[in-house]
Amino acid sequence: MQGMGTEVVRFEHVSKQYPGVLANNDVTLSIIKGEVFALVGENGAGKSTLMNLLYGLGQPTMGDIFIGGEKISAQHNPERAMQMGVSMVHQHFKLVPSFTVAQNILLGHEPKRGRVFLGTEKSNEIVRELSKAYGLYVNPTDTVGELSVGLQQRVEILKALRTGADVLILDEPTAVLTPQETDELFAVIRRIVAEKNMTVILITHKLPEVMHVSDRVGVMRRGKLEQVLITADTSEREIASLMVGRDVIFDDLRTDQPAGEERLRIEGLCASSDRNLPALRGVDITVHAGEIVGVCGVEGNGQTELAECIMGMRPQTGGAVLLSGKDISNTDPRAIRSLGMSYIPEDRVSMGVDTKASVQENLLLGKQRTKAFSFFGIHQRRGQIKEYANELTKRYDIRTSGTDELVQSLSGGNMQKVVIAREFSFDAPVLLISQPTRGVDIGAIEFIHEHIIEKRNEGCAILLISADLDELLRLGDRLVTIFEGKITGRFNAGEIDKQEIGFYMTGGKQDTKEGERL
Repeated sequence: MQGMGTEVVRFEHVSKQYPGVLANNDVTLSIIKGEVFALVGENGAGKSTLMNLLYGLGQPTMGDIFIGGEKISAQHNPERAMQMGVSMVHQHFKLVPSFTVAQNILLGHEPKRGRVFLGTEKSNEIVRELSKAYGLYVNPTDTVGELSVGLQQRVEILKALRTGADVLILDEPTAVLTPQETDELFAVIRRIVAEKNMTVILITHKLPEVMHVSDRVGVMRRGKLEQVLITADTSEREIASLMVGRDVIFDDLRTDQPAGEERLRIEGLCASSDRNLPALRGVDITVHAGEIVGVCGVEGNGQTELAECIMGMRPQTGGAVLLSGKDISNTDPRAIRSLGMSYIPEDRVSMGVDTKASVQENLLLGKQRTKAFSFFGIHQRRGQIKEYANELTKRYDIRTSGTDELVQSLSGGNMQKVVIAREFSFDAPVLLISQPTRGVDIGAIEFIHEHIIEKRNEGCAILLISADLDELLRLGDRLVTIFEGKITGRFNAGEIDKQEIGFYMTGGKQDTKEGERL
């Protein structure tokens, strides 16, 4: 690290209190000029809150923050933070899709002489120079909405760097990137740190990335800074244990066992997007009993439409879906579930739970009129329902004050456990699982993965759709890659590495047999 020892940011006994929640609790932390500092912790650990205070998106309840030795004022805000040399790139991009690259980067800072705009070519020239200076090559005339996610992120970073930042905060920067785009981003981070002597603060939950790119790592838990470690002297397991307060083991969970009979067959499936554009173009996938088939792809390449078509939530325009040999194409979701398929949707809040209902009521959905829990499908057997809800809550480690608690008061991880507990309890022969650990704590991820493998080992056929390639590589027996609604490759577990899969995910490679099929 260049300039090692020069303090660029300091938090002194910083606390942030929200109504009923102490988000940051007496945090003292020093960040050094010219380093990549990773900040990790479970959801709600306080890492994003701490960085938002640094960037001016809130004020500390107690304590002081210093930037370049200067104490921030009570009027600290993002504009003032940028003037002091701190910029932030948020997880969800804040770009205007219909604008050009140059228009987005210079939005609100267009080149002018007095009140006169100096013209598009001057804007393009400024962006070319900025792009060259940081080694982040973009075409200033390209329309942002037509760029890949990786290039859009470059635009966001250049937008953050346009004022000559000394400290760049990146919030979950690789959440939607391919392995190749991730490597390119890390190369850029290392280059600007080395050449510009900048400091990069990386908020992330991906521990392999922490080990790969950071110099030091700060671990937060329940609002407190547990420890700051030199990355070269620690391990993923030590960091994970500090994050959750216990040992976390992320070994490969797969076990060799032969797959059984075919349970799910998708043949030539075609469907349109909400904008009436082709979203699925001749998708073929089979899933057998006792196996997990993972669907890999950059988000927005047909994964959502695939799940919705299988579950009868989106009309097919071609092809067929067969469940245990029975054609369920364009069948309604209730009938599909009754035929033996359970579904964990990608958006647990809007589709997975009723947030205004209790934990107990959510766990009972789909079974409330069965003989076990009602008389004649009308009067509830309250004792049996309570016992059943308590049993699932205990088995799936749902952290709640009681099964009468409203689901909306639960953490994201516990809300996801409610969905998983309910869907797994049907013992359906086929499971369709989409984004099972999105926004979930590392401890809950471990727990959810173990239960998915348990269902697989019981003989369940599982189609697993995830944006997390590490998750798919850890759990999947077979993988298929999808790009622009087409299957581009099929692989058995262990026969291809992450980098190679990335090429198939972006259409850079395609299996020749797939080309013939499509």
